Amino acid sequence: MKRFLFIVLVVFFAFTPLFARERIFLWEDVPGMEVNVRDTILYPSVVRRADGTKTAAVVICPGGSYHHLGMPHEGFASQEWFNSIGMSAFVLRYRVAYNHHHHPEMLEDIQMAIAYIREHADEYNIDKEKIGAIGYSAGGHLVTMAGAFGTTNELEKLGVQTKESVRPDFVMPIYPVVSMQDDIGHQWSRKSLLSKNQSTERKDRFSMEMQIPDDMPPVFLLACHDDPVVIFENSVRLDTALTAKNIPHVFVQYDTGGHGFGMKKNSAIMKAHHWNDEKLLPWLREIGVTE
Repeated sequence: MKRFLFIVLVVFFAFTPLFARERIFLWEDVPGMEVNVRDTILYPSVVRRADGTKTAAVVICPGGSYHHLGMPHEGFASQEWFNSIGMSAFVLRYRVAYNHHHHPEMLEDIQMAIAYIREHADEYNIDKEKIGAIGYSAGGHLVTMAGAFGTTNELEKLGVQTKESVRPDFVMPIYPVVSMQDDIGHQWSRKSLLSKNQSTERKDRFSMEMQIPDDMPPVFLLACHDDPVVIFENSVRLDTALTAKNIPHVFVQYDTGGHGFGMKKNSAIMKAHHWNDEKLLPWLREIGVTE
């Protein structure tokens, strides 16, 4: 009995911060999507400037091998930092394989989030031409896919009509899953994304190094050489593909740092480098997103 009560308390305190936050159920009023309502949630944190000027915004996609999501350190810690530099931030709990979801559900979710923010831009006082997306690990694959497949509107296939673009204006893949190829692909992410249909055609289609369009939005790419989870070569190939297409981007590399650190303040890489302040913030200023 004591063990049962302990487990209940652990679960309660683990999820209480999520329930205490404002939540937007993106599929709530979409016919045919009723069973997905609780699996896709957008957590907003809006910055309103005293002088009334519009802010930029970012959709935050935590990682987790497309199977689960690292919400605290990659989601809400990132949200806090973006707010601190004057940007509105929306953490996206997108559908994952843990709840039996596979492609195209994840892409539908991020496109729905971007469309929602643009549709409510006046309400949130957001500049709808400065809406980006940051993603970690598998979330890095998702935001890269959102940029690369931005002209393929998955929402229309669901009967969702929007006049707004579903393409992010800038993307930030951090220690990202990039490739679905056998030599360097992250197998768990591939299985979670593609399920049982892992044909050569599908693996090529979702290997982002093979899908960069000429109009890919600007990219901030970061990875560590000693990443023990996603092979560093993933980021190298993405950098090569972006360079070949002359896409404005930066590739930040660290010798050590590993994987999964997000913006957790007490992580080793944050103590050593503060990559968000030292590298990401100057890039955001350079592309005109924040001051």
